[in-house]
Amino acid sequence: MDSNDANMNEIERWMSLEEIAKHLGVSKDTIRIWIKKETIPYHKVGRKYKFRISEVDAWVESGQSADADK
Repeated sequence: MDSNDANMNEIERWMSLEEIAKHLGVSKDTIRIWIKKETIPYHKVGRKYKFRISEVDAWVESGQSADADK
């Protein structure tokens, strides 16, 4: 197996708004507010919001999430 095959097996799945809210321990409304303020990293797929857990965790670890409610 070469490195490309390894990368294909490690593709990160998209998380829903509900899943990311549960992961962060906040309400879905809080996530929606952060989306509206464009503070949380997200991607829009059709009418749904999708998240990569690695991007959201990096956002939290960077300290940027501390300013999300301001």
